[in-house]
Amino acid sequence: MDVLIAARQVSKSFGGVRALHQADFELRAGEVHAVVGQNGAGKSTLIRILSGALLADAGQTFYEERPVHLASPKVAQNMGIATVYQDPLVYPDLNAVENIFMGRELRDRVGNIDWRAQQERAVQLFAELGIAPTFLFEPVGRLSIGLQQLVLIAKALSYASRVIILDEPTAILTQGETERLFQVIRRLRGAQLGVIYISHRLEEIFTIADRVTVMKDGEVRGTFEVQAISRDDLIDLMAGQVARAEMQAGRRIEEVILAVDGLTVPPRVREVTFDLRRGEVLGMFGLVGSGRTDIAHALFGITRPVRGTMTLDGRPLTFHDPWQALEQGIAYLPEDRKAQGLFLRLPVRFDLSVAILRWLRGFLGIVNAAQEERNGRDLVAALEIRTPNLETLTNALSGGNQQKVLLGRWLARRPKILILDEPTRGVDVAAKEEIHERIFQLAASGVAVIVISSELPEIMKVSDRILIMHEGQVAAILNRAAATSEALLRAATGERHEYARAPA
Repeated sequence: MDVLIAARQVSKSFGGVRALHQADFELRAGEVHAVVGQNGAGKSTLIRILSGALLADAGQTFYEERPVHLASPKVAQNMGIATVYQDPLVYPDLNAVENIFMGRELRDRVGNIDWRAQQERAVQLFAELGIAPTFLFEPVGRLSIGLQQLVLIAKALSYASRVIILDEPTAILTQGETERLFQVIRRLRGAQLGVIYISHRLEEIFTIADRVTVMKDGEVRGTFEVQAISRDDLIDLMAGQVARAEMQAGRRIEEVILAVDGLTVPPRVREVTFDLRRGEVLGMFGLVGSGRTDIAHALFGITRPVRGTMTLDGRPLTFHDPWQALEQGIAYLPEDRKAQGLFLRLPVRFDLSVAILRWLRGFLGIVNAAQEERNGRDLVAALEIRTPNLETLTNALSGGNQQKVLLGRWLARRPKILILDEPTRGVDVAAKEEIHERIFQLAASGVAVIVISSELPEIMKVSDRILIMHEGQVAAILNRAAATSEALLRAATGERHEYARAPA
């Protein structure tokens, strides 16, 4: 078969962190080539390079066996490489025809938009996909996610694309929408297009893919014919050998502080039940779209469940916003510290005290500057935050120190429950160890900690028990003795039946 697109010895680093190292990949005409690996394996970096969204630091990209410089997604698109993401990037107020031809409308001889020609071409494109275009003139924002994806695939065909990249395309699709998408993918393969298929759902790989490339720690571990590799071998390649560090001994895990029963948070989380004990570190692990962060948002009042109960110290837990959650002793460190957590253009002093300003107010509601200063100094010392002074702007600090500032803010609240969502993402090794040490200290002091992490070594290092999510439901709850890397990945990819819940 002809090779449509290839990466040879491609490498990419971000701020000294290696995301991709000498990766080789090729896509042939008329094949569906899956790429798998646990979170952080390098899949997204590879795909962003092939789609023009990132420039590689080293290596070469080839299109139709010629070296190319994919300087932007537009360059890639014009060349014949199209990407459809999990959350479709559409113009929601425009209809399907307008979305397909936005920015390159078909025009008549005098330069006006030729609406009839566009409609006829759109009908033809959907016919090639085997889809009856009954939705052509509805605002795309009103269509299901599955139909929005099909609109973008039709748009890709309108560019005469030969390479279609599908990034987690079924993560939020119904079973019926998934089957329809698979039919479309088979048509694309039959038309000698090449499809790169990114998915954490291993059962889909064996259903739709011809070959599969396995990635781990930024490296390609191998490329295999799907019919020649087993699910177990795939999981072994994805997991590798993960060494587990021992937690500090002597810590007491006491009575249940939080009980969650039947929690349902649309669109992902369904009937989630678990408990959390004082002094415990409960890890939450799952693949992209599994619903881990949705649970955290519900516990912190960012989103409201439609069903289920939550009790704190045996009393019903109800709140309508994060401030009410804070008042009841729950704090949440979000996944994206820059967009969701920190006031980057304000001083470190403010970021450390903003959660307790009402405690620092004195006469006439004015913040006591001396107390705010003392709070800041204490937290800087306790967490070893490296900052010239408290008036330094938070955005001037390193990633690790920014994360410790955000952690310090919540520690100032003295929470009963602390939820940490990807607490060491984007920090250096030294800062990561310091944050792990602080997690152990918090648990030893009786704080109940929930750690959400995509990193197997981290989740296995810090957790007493690990709750594994798969497609919005609890796949397993494992204690430390049963929490091997293979067991976690098997549960995270849907093998619920093999694992009993950890004993209370």
